Amino acid sequence: MAENETLECITEHERILQEIESTDTACVGPTLRSIYDDQPNAHMRFMEKLDARIRNHDREIEKMCNFHHQGFVDAITELLKVRMDAEKLMGQVTDTNQRLQEAGKEVTAQTVEVIRCRIQQRNMATTVEKLQLCIPVLEKYSKLKEQLESKRYYAALKTMEQLEKVYIPRVSQYRFCQIMAENLPRLREDIKEISMSELKDFLESIRKHSDKVGDAAMRQAQQHRTFNSAVAKQANVGHYTRPLYSVNGQTHTQTSLMMDDDAEDEDADEEVLTAQDLVDFSPVYRCLHIYAVLGDRETFENYYRKQRKKQARLVLQPQANMHETVEGYRRYFNQIVGFFLVEDHILHATQGLVTRAFADELWNMALSKIIAVLRTHSSYCEDPDLVLELKNLIVIFADTLQGFGFSVNRLFDLLFDVRDQYNETLLKKWALLFREIFELDNYSPIPVETEDEYKLVVSRFPFHDAEIEKQDFPKKLPMSQSVPQIYMQVKEFIYASLKFSESLHRSSTEIDDMLRKSTNLLLTRTLSCCLQNLIKKPYIGLTELVQIIINTTHLEQGCRYLEEFITNITNVSPETVHTTRLYGLSTFKDARHAAEGEIYTKLNQKIDEFIQLADYEWSMAESDGRASGYLMDLINFLRSTFQVFTHLPGKVAQTACMSACKHLSTSLMQMLVDTELKQISMGAIQQFNLDVIQCELFASSEPVPGFQGDTLQLAFIDLRQLLDLFMVWDWSTYLADYGQPTSKYLRVNPATALTLLEKMKDNNKKNNIFSQFRKNDRDKQKLIETVVKQLRSLVNGMSS
Repeated sequence: MAENETLECITEHERILQEIESTDTACVGPTLRSIYDDQPNAHMRFMEKLDARIRNHDREIEKMCNFHHQGFVDAITELLKVRMDAEKLMGQVTDTNQRLQEAGKEVTAQTVEVIRCRIQQRNMATTVEKLQLCIPVLEKYSKLKEQLESKRYYAALKTMEQLEKVYIPRVSQYRFCQIMAENLPRLREDIKEISMSELKDFLESIRKHSDKVGDAAMRQAQQHRTFNSAVAKQANVGHYTRPLYSVNGQTHTQTSLMMDDDAEDEDADEEVLTAQDLVDFSPVYRCLHIYAVLGDRETFENYYRKQRKKQARLVLQPQANMHETVEGYRRYFNQIVGFFLVEDHILHATQGLVTRAFADELWNMALSKIIAVLRTHSSYCEDPDLVLELKNLIVIFADTLQGFGFSVNRLFDLLFDVRDQYNETLLKKWALLFREIFELDNYSPIPVETEDEYKLVVSRFPFHDAEIEKQDFPKKLPMSQSVPQIYMQVKEFIYASLKFSESLHRSSTEIDDMLRKSTNLLLTRTLSCCLQNLIKKPYIGLTELVQIIINTTHLEQGCRYLEEFITNITNVSPETVHTTRLYGLSTFKDARHAAEGEIYTKLNQKIDEFIQLADYEWSMAESDGRASGYLMDLINFLRSTFQVFTHLPGKVAQTACMSACKHLSTSLMQMLVDTELKQISMGAIQQFNLDVIQCELFASSEPVPGFQGDTLQLAFIDLRQLLDLFMVWDWSTYLADYGQPTSKYLRVNPATALTLLEKMKDNNKKNNIFSQFRKNDRDKQKLIETVVKQLRSLVNGMSS
């Protein structure tokens, strides 16, 4: 084993020696390290082996030197021979070199110049090459500056992007490029600020332009609606031409109104400008694109929507005096339409800046505010013409926005509230008209001198009377001038109500129902109230009241013609199930009843005035033999008044006559039993009896035809029986038959008889009548005392 290990060690040392001889000196280190990594003391053996190898190589070198030594000596000998020639040659070369140096100085100078030129040429080529790389960068940067100056910010951002990604990296080693690269973020921020500033300017200017944009859009919608209306009216040209309610009392026909609308359209601008024509939207587009490029689009969208919401609230805030003029409403609507048209344009022109959901949300918020504002401000309007123009503006406003996709159903629902307000203003206006008509009326039958005048009256009011038509001219119509005027004003009211129903997209049945309900309000509330107030006027006398009753009768008869008139307008058959009927019949009946009651009241007041003129001498010994003057004047007044009452319809005249006679009888009876009257003589009773006889004669003369028998005389039956009782002095019969249905003095009240008897008794005591005939009339005095006691017992029995 020792021998094997020795052989392996020797072989390894040979390999290492061959490796040392064949490899580079720098790589010997690892080889030598491996010797020390082997067995201990291996390096000693390797050193021995190495020394042996060195000695071997030395022997080989010595052999070779010995082999070549003669040749070396020969070479040295030859070299010494050549040395002289070499020195000679060296002298020649040096001489030649000197001459060459002298001759080459100029060439050297030129060569230096050439080298310098070549260096310059190379530098220039390098410079050109570098400039060719830098020039596009500078051109782009210059272009960027021009774009910024010309406010082409979106293009400037694109140029910046190209500079950063393409151009600047090519020449990033230059300082000016580094400066450029450092400036680009700042320029981006500047562009954001500038574009945002332009957006703010745009948002500010759009508030000023919204009015014009809305005005142009609403004008276009109005022209479109007018055109459609004209086409529809032309299709119905066969229908009647009717006058329309208008301002300042002027009456226009349907055709003339359409011509007026056409004339207005011709006066309008021929070219209708759109939002794009009136508003420069480029700031919005630029700002949107800039923020999109900068990756900040969401921030821009949120800012834009927030600002537009604020502007919407400002636009929706009306002026305090908006309700005073139609221009106030028009400006309000124009601003709102302009605002939402701008939003609609941006909705369709951009992707996502304004979404349909955002636009609808904004519109719903605005719609609630608009409805609240219009409901509040319309309630302040007192002029029906202004309310009507407001309605037309609302319809145009709704049509305009509906054409751009906004829901406007709630606006048309609002028009029902506005319609109620319109009807209220109409009712107030017509109340003034009715009062003016009543104040200017002379309350006398209408005189017609010629047939033309008669036809004129009949054309204004449907009056038909065969007897009057047969009469020769001049003649008088029973109603006064206010009847045709009231009738025409009711028709004008219907026209005015119809004007509001136009363009509301309602069916004929609904329009018919609206007209009938508003007309009923006019009749049952406004006209009825005016009639009631008129009847209560202090200057309205009996003659006027009679004429008012006649007028209401004819107006009542004209109600069916008003129904036909409404039917002709709406083409809705009156037999329709849900057709509303006019309540004019009850209105005029109530007014007539009120007038009749006022007639009774005023007639009684007039009777009281005459009664107050009575001047009886209650202590007179005997009567004058003729009726009192005040009573004859009263009877003459009643006779002339009841002649006027013959024109009253029905039993009004009879009722008035009966009421007057009863009131006269009651007043005369009250005069007898008045507590202030303390004493009364038999002569006064006789005088009073003469007056009552005149009353009975008046009643029997049939001042108003139609009474049967002595019906009217029964109004004085209480007085007659009381006076007969005292005149005949038939107390025994009265007391005996008291309470019997067949009693001759059935209507005499014991209390009344007792009161009157006591007044006569007191008068006798004062004048000592009984004392003069005490012996002769003692029995009569006892009789009076007995009658008084019996009457008192009857009165006490009645009270208990």
